[in-house]
Amino acid sequence: MVRSDIPEAWDERAVLERLLDYTRATVRAKCEGLSEEGARSAPLGTSPLMSISGLVSHLRWVEYSWIQVRLFGEDDHGPWTDDDPDREMRIGVEIPLARLLAEYEEQAERYRGLLREVSLDTWARKPTREGHIVNLRWIYHHLIEETARHNGHIDILREMADGVTGD
Repeated sequence: MVRSDIPEAWDERAVLERLLDYTRATVRAKCEGLSEEGARSAPLGTSPLMSISGLVSHLRWVEYSWIQVRLFGEDDHGPWTDDDPDREMRIGVEIPLARLLAEYEEQAERYRGLLREVSLDTWARKPTREGHIVNLRWIYHHLIEETARHNGHIDILREMADGVTGD
């Protein structure tokens, strides 16, 4: 997939899909050539779960939660628990980065197919933690924001790990 934020068409759906794919591709680009040690490093003393591997795992599970659990109403089989609500970040350091990225891409491809025929006005079957019911349009916007924000974290962690910077 070409990493570009310019859509092939200018309708709302094409723009949202392209921007989400762009932010996903940016995750992969920021991880290129990163060592396993660098991926697992959590150099921020105040955020001991903040590692690149943990963030990739988190992004994968965030999409799962919003699309499969909330939008489609499936049972939640995510790794988190009441005792460990951030477990998806913790288990990220136990999984090789290449596998995390492959699973993230496989899931993204599956979601592209699942969402292709779903109207942006489709309401989620399950509410947010705060009790709000959102639609697919909002979910796209939220996933773009979430992924872009964590790309900033990955960018900083990558520079701390091995000095590599880039867009």
